[in-house]
Amino acid sequence: MLFVTVLLEVIWIHAADGGQHWTYEGPHGQDDWPASYPECGGNAQSPIDIQTDAATFNPELPALQPHGYEQPGTEPLDLHNNGHTVQLSLPPSLYLEGFPRRYVTAQLHLHWGQQGSPGGSEHQINSEATAAELHIVHYDSDSYATLSEAADKPHGLAVLGILIEVGETKNSAYEHILSHLHEIRHKDQKTSVPPFNLRELLPPQMGQFFRYNGSLTTPPCYQSVLWTVFNQRVQISRDQLKKLQETLFSTEDPSELLAQNHRAPQPLNQRKVLASFIQEGTAEFTTGEMLGLGVGILVGCLCLLLAVYLIARKIRKKRLRNQKSVVFTSARAATEA
Repeated sequence: MLFVTVLLEVIWIHAADGGQHWTYEGPHGQDDWPASYPECGGNAQSPIDIQTDAATFNPELPALQPHGYEQPGTEPLDLHNNGHTVQLSLPPSLYLEGFPRRYVTAQLHLHWGQQGSPGGSEHQINSEATAAELHIVHYDSDSYATLSEAADKPHGLAVLGILIEVGETKNSAYEHILSHLHEIRHKDQKTSVPPFNLRELLPPQMGQFFRYNGSLTTPPCYQSVLWTVFNQRVQISRDQLKKLQETLFSTEDPSELLAQNHRAPQPLNQRKVLASFIQEGTAEFTTGEMLGLGVGILVGCLCLLLAVYLIARKIRKKRLRNQKSVVFTSARAATEA
């Protein structure tokens, strides 16, 4: 089963490339992708710069639950340098819960920068990039038989985006991948990785995430991806990041270092970004806004007090008139008597 999955991925990769060469920079760089891959110039491209103050809180977004991630079988997993990234093939026994249909895993891969560069992630949050980003690719197995069949269909794919930053300690989960990079230094080299707990690659708290409709971030840029980008980040050590940045080559010989393999953020256009949580910044205001809000509240309170005062005054006058009327009636009755 794993062999079939890997074979299908290889077929999809070759079909996606269309036999054409592309890079992130230079003559075949990302600015020129639309010339060879028209969808790369579409209006629903990825990645994006997620602006939290523009994201729409949606309390009805279901919680995301990965199944089978802790035990991805007993078969070794194939790790591949495809010249653009390092990619780990995953069995379809792993799937996500939290979508209308079942999305099963196909592969995961990484994006990163270069030594001395602060950024390397594809997605940004409030214009801030992180050191690297992990993508875990799933396809809709309820509707399509294979990854290649689902790749260009609306919502055919669901990808998890995990932002990676530098921390003080080594991340043992990511080390399952990074410790094998020296075995696949050159393009098209492969090696086997023992299965490990993939859940530990994800943020500990998965409840806070952003959701939007987007695309593959590499050619052919199919606009078929339901993106989930987690708000919480994971950390790897500085040495681990250096290993990612300096070990692999994008060619069959050690001439071109595989680095800076991240696409620039694309225009959001008319798309909505949904959030599963209320961001802290939602309740934050500038000094001018706070002053205006305070004045507005004060004016509102004064108006309310004035209204209560006028109503009370009116009631009091009515009572006085009634009392005078009663006294006058009583006096008149006494006089007549």
